[in-house]
Amino acid sequence: MIAPVDPMSCGLLKRPGDLGADIVVGDGQPLGVPMSLGGPTLGFMACRDEYMRKLPGRLVGATTDGSGRRAYCLTLQTREQHIRRERATSNICTNQGLLAIRAAIYLSAVGPRGLARIAQLCLEKAHYAAQAIAAIDDFKIRFASPFFKEFVVQTGRQVPELLDRCLKAGILAGIPLGQWYPELADCFMVACTEKRSKEEIDHLVRILSEP
Repeated sequence: MIAPVDPMSCGLLKRPGDLGADIVVGDGQPLGVPMSLGGPTLGFMACRDEYMRKLPGRLVGATTDGSGRRAYCLTLQTREQHIRRERATSNICTNQGLLAIRAAIYLSAVGPRGLARIAQLCLEKAHYAAQAIAAIDDFKIRFASPFFKEFVVQTGRQVPELLDRCLKAGILAGIPLGQWYPELADCFMVACTEKRSKEEIDHLVRILSEP
């Protein structure tokens, strides 16, 4: 089973492997990588041991150096610029390598407890925003299923004009979904992370509440 995940949610929810996933994939942008107008970012892929040698990319192993200190080394490389070009399974560009290092530094800095705290903030702020928006006339949460930090809002107003008004107020309120899902033309998706303050969320609600 392949499971796409938000890596930040792993600080709060059960690990995908504990739920039966054999392969886990996702976007590493939440791991300390700035939005940068949409990119670049990095993806990640993890798997059970039996599939490890079929993974594209590199595997980093822990070892001990000559002085007995813990060290890391590339134990498996399939990058065609390095070795075995005719049998390579991937092409990892330098840009993604730098972003992977950035994500590793971020995870090292926040640690397991920090990751759990950030995930909790994402969950709480997203649910606070959803409840506040749902309390506005002509607005409701489209789906009743559980969510982490992204949710879909349905409104009786014109979505493009509504989002444009928010943008003029300095708020990127959400993504209109009608361009991909015609049946959701009256909906937009909102994402709320640990970076958003209560004051910012309340400001969004005030803008949406304007007639």
